[in-house]
Amino acid sequence: VCYAVVSYQTAYLKCHYPSEYFASLMTSMMDNGSKIALYTADLKREGIKVLPPSVNYSLSGFTPDGNNIRFGLMAVKNLGMGIIERLIKEREENGLYTSVYDFCLRNYSREFNRKALEGLIKSGAMDGLNENRRQMLYNIDGVMAAVDSEKRFSAEGQLNLFDEMGDAVKYEPQRVEEMPKEMLLALEKEEIGRAS
Repeated sequence: VCYAVVSYQTAYLKCHYPSEYFASLMTSMMDNGSKIALYTADLKREGIKVLPPSVNYSLSGFTPDGNNIRFGLMAVKNLGMGIIERLIKEREENGLYTSVYDFCLRNYSREFNRKALEGLIKSGAMDGLNENRRQMLYNIDGVMAAVDSEKRFSAEGQLNLFDEMGDAVKYEPQRVEEMPKEMLLALEKEEIGRAS
């Protein structure tokens, strides 16, 4: 009888609240790539999209996003829970991220490293930041060096010549063309186990 009640409640939730139901289910199975693929196929039949992870909209687990489901950041390789909590808290307190440089500057810490940034870029979690993935990957070293330099100067209370004149030096990424779609999908699959 107890099992029948739980089955009825589950069927009710699946029927009337499919986004919420599947978001919960997928979060609980996040470590199981084959189950996630199975649920994603179910959702496609239901007309519900699984949106890619996003540093501006994702939480740690899968979450309903309108009638769709947003991929959680915990599914991205090389991201620890500490980094995820920090970037979500920073976003909630100070608004959406506007560029890779802005993201790195606001989340600068010992735990945040190149591998974490690469994982976010390859998974598509940074796609809304006005740069394409190849460009972001190409400019990683320059961004990390510029952020490290700015944080070091801030911590030491030092100013450079341009700061004294009132013009802060901003990092300007080099422009490069986006990689082919097949490569983008392969990188997504490598980082989150599925390609959108």
